[in-house]
Amino acid sequence: MNVADVFNNNEKWIAEKLSIDPNYFTELSKGQSPEFLYIGCSDSRVTAEDLMGIQPGQAFVHRNVANLVNNVDLNVMTVLNYAVRHLKVSHIVVCGHYNCGGVKAAMQPADMGILNPWLRNIRDVYRIHKEELNAIEDEGARYNRLVELNVQEQCVNLLKTAAVQQAITERGITVHGWVFDIHTGKLIDLKIDFESILKDIKEIYNLY
Repeated sequence: MNVADVFNNNEKWIAEKLSIDPNYFTELSKGQSPEFLYIGCSDSRVTAEDLMGIQPGQAFVHRNVANLVNNVDLNVMTVLNYAVRHLKVSHIVVCGHYNCGGVKAAMQPADMGILNPWLRNIRDVYRIHKEELNAIEDEGARYNRLVELNVQEQCVNLLKTAAVQQAITERGITVHGWVFDIHTGKLIDLKIDFESILKDIKEIYNLY
């Protein structure tokens, strides 16, 4: 595919939308009121709208390498606060995927330059869950379990923020941890027991 193909595809997409609804773009331009904030991986194979089967306007999306929620990353914190406090989303999803290149890179004993501080966040997840992960003999299975645990820890990072704590208290916003199985196309809800996880740390991270 080249650049010309992209613009041709755009023309086809416009025609398709207008054939279904002549007012499609008029309505789209009026504003957004998404129900979801989706935080996913930048991997080119993993796009929020396709995975969720949704249309433009239904999810506010942020993507970065290995779907991290880093409290010193101004980008993700800005997206989070805008989605929660201004767009008033009802659900926040952190979605990882199996065979994540970022997760695999984090476990390589190599200097990766500018990527080092970013990938260290994933190494920290490994450190927290080292006993469980080291007990998994198969390397592929260990990486995939780290993908799941990374999603869990990023969800916990969301719950440490004042914006999410306030939204939970005032309007019952919900945080979800999902994984996309790139081999089957299935979305998997990890059904994380946040109440149990937060029980021991709430007194430390409570801001609201």
